[in-house]
Amino acid sequence: MLLLDLEDFMFELKEGAIKHAGPSNRTATAKLYDVEGVEVREFGDRRIKLAFEDEDGSEIEIALDPERASEVARGVELLEEESEVFE
Repeated sequence: MLLLDLEDFMFELKEGAIKHAGPSNRTATAKLYDVEGVEVREFGDRRIKLAFEDEDGSEIEIALDPERASEVARGVELLEEESEVFE
C-alpha cells in the first residue's frame, strides 16, 4: 500500500503534463507498506539506491551516500540483536 500525503500542494495539468504550481516551501511524505521486493544497487558515482516494491507494483526508491547506507545497515543489525521483531 502506497500512502502519499500531499496536503497543501497545488498542481497544474496542462497538455497532459502535471506541474507543481504552488510555493516551493512545501514538504510531502511517502510511505510504502507491505513491501514484497527489495533491491540494493549502485547509483551514480557515489551513491547506493534502495528500491522497495509492494504487491501492487507501487515503488519507492531512495538514493543514499555510502555513510547513510551504512547507518541503515547498522540500524537493522542492532534491531536483529535487540528486537523481538526478528524472533
